[in-house]
Amino acid sequence: MTANVLFAGRPDAWPAYEPLLKTELSRLAVDADLRNEFPPEDVDYIVYAPSGPVSDFTAFTRLKAVLSLWAGVEKIVPVVPAGMPLTRMVDAGLERGMTEWVVGHTLRYHLGMDTHILRQNGRWEPKAPPLAKDRNVTVMGLGALGTASALALAALGFQVSGWSRTQKEIAGVTCHSGADGLKAALAHAEIVILLLPDTPATENTLNADTLALLPAGAKIINPGRGPLIDDDALLTALDNGQIGHATLDVFRVEPLPPEHPYWAHPNVTVTPHIASETRESTAAEVIAENIRRGEAGEPLLHLVDRSLGY
Repeated sequence: MTANVLFAGRPDAWPAYEPLLKTELSRLAVDADLRNEFPPEDVDYIVYAPSGPVSDFTAFTRLKAVLSLWAGVEKIVPVVPAGMPLTRMVDAGLERGMTEWVVGHTLRYHLGMDTHILRQNGRWEPKAPPLAKDRNVTVMGLGALGTASALALAALGFQVSGWSRTQKEIAGVTCHSGADGLKAALAHAEIVILLLPDTPATENTLNADTLALLPAGAKIINPGRGPLIDDDALLTALDNGQIGHATLDVFRVEPLPPEHPYWAHPNVTVTPHIASETRESTAAEVIAENIRRGEAGEPLLHLVDRSLGY
């Protein structure tokens, strides 16, 4: 029986995804009809993004699964009916892009690049940075993106710690979990990278209390989710020197409003949510594989646990 697949991502993404998804479905020998328009009652799978045309799932009476193109699902879980299998996007391109961005900004801090660039004042100040083995870095969140970033940093020689809600074991990374583990993960962290999901349990993970646990002058890198940081607490910590600098790629409101104090703060770097993105070629591979699995009665990849929110 043919599986009917509705592409319900951004309309302007359809020309890129159509040939890639068709090629991958054919490669996997999946009998599928892929379109960007279908009678709702005939649809078996929806390839989905909140920015697409579907917001009401009521008419999709034979739907087997919703396959999200987004890594984050905080805007998707409330929309997709409870009990409907929902997957999130974890693909090689997204993972690689995030790892490169995280490593780049970690090295920027580690090597003191901002300081050297800003001090083009004719003064010769030959002070070399420490080696990576003498720099403590903590990755908050050890899912696919956090684990990949932590492993890349460990491979460069950094002393890498990680923290997650549940205990993980990652070679070359000192893993912590729970409330006590959070304190241990932050106590020596000169650079903190936030890659946690956005859930009620992770909101304001960095707040006045946890920021105070960091060594004075610590650096923050947030390519994860805006609500992970208490903005007022971070601004206070930046002003009093507890935090030396913050590089922020995600925010509670996006685009970041022009009047937001982050824009003008001398110790904040703002980037416009560019750390990584879903790449069509690798995303198509994951989507096609999940359709194959669904038709074969196998477990879906990257199934969202609604009790955890990701």
